[in-house]
Amino acid sequence: MREKECDEQPLCPSARPEMPGAVAFAIVAGTVEAPHLVHLAEPHPANEELFALAHPVTPAEVFRFGAPCAGDACSHFDGRDCRLATRIVQILPAVTSTLPPCALRPECRWWQQEGKAACLRCPQIVSECHSPSDEMLRAALPEGISAQPEGADSPAPA
Repeated sequence: MREKECDEQPLCPSARPEMPGAVAFAIVAGTVEAPHLVHLAEPHPANEELFALAHPVTPAEVFRFGAPCAGDACSHFDGRDCRLATRIVQILPAVTSTLPPCALRPECRWWQQEGKAACLRCPQIVSECHSPSDEMLRAALPEGISAQPEGADSPAPA
């Protein structure tokens, strides 16, 4: 579903802090096992001053960043759509029933592409996830990429 098309480059809501034009739009709260976002009233430029606030951990462990979509330079982009947004909507459960107050929404690629369904799942997405669920790994990894090194044995079923 395409809610809105923008004339400008849409923003990726899962950007890395070092990307050109990156802004922090949320703070990662919750626990390692169950992170969730607290949206900022307005985006803040990704700069050394902001990064210092995250010390001693990485900025992506504390903040969620948006930046202009990298398009074909991104492994999730298929030339038209963000496959990460598609997988998130298909695989992950909604974690809220109302739209979060997101400052990126008007320019967000996920919103433009998947609409409300992406926004209802977005608060659980973090860039630096240290204990991802199997669902999160399936959603996060591009097709053909495995979370397990080649040749590694699969864990025994519980």
